[in-house]
Amino acid sequence: MHLFHYHLVTSNVREVEARYLARLGFRLVARYGRIGEEQVHYEAGVSWEELERLGFRHRLSELERGAVNVVVQPGQWPLPRVDHLGVALDDEEFQEVLERATELRFRVQEYPGRRTFVATDAGYRIEVHPQRDWIDEVLANADELRLSELQLRADDPNAKASALVRLLDALGADGEVEVGEATVRFLEGGPRGRPELYAELFA
Repeated sequence: MHLFHYHLVTSNVREVEARYLARLGFRLVARYGRIGEEQVHYEAGVSWEELERLGFRHRLSELERGAVNVVVQPGQWPLPRVDHLGVALDDEEFQEVLERATELRFRVQEYPGRRTFVATDAGYRIEVHPQRDWIDEVLANADELRLSELQLRADDPNAKASALVRLLDALGADGEVEVGEATVRFLEGGPRGRPELYAELFA
């Protein structure tokens, strides 16, 4: 089990994206969006100014470094909030998570061959992935960078952590959850619903 991805929603997309690129050394995989009715994406090298001239409507930016993948999406919150966490599982773990989601009455959204989301009862989702070649390629870069700890502010840290513990059958206590080699730590003082990004620790 590996926590390798998180999806952020913020009204300050460009600033958040710039932090990952300039300060944390991530690379821009692509910016995705629309021009008119056509879905398009642009890789690094195309500036925001040029995209504006093209009439580009931004949907999300994907950033990556080592075994960490981050997506930033436009939304209403100045401080980024987490829409979902992405967890890579082996095939047996994947099936067990889906079975537990059913037992817990967590809603499962499946996009066959692509993505599977589980909506927890704590205001955020988990994206679960069985073994796939592209994920194996990402995780193979763990020596360069991997996520050690993700700190999220929430209104009820124990409830947020409990949802993750129950779904993944993970170890957890006092608002902390062990997801593979990473720790997800929920802190007091955050908003209701989606938790707010507070800090990341990389190794």
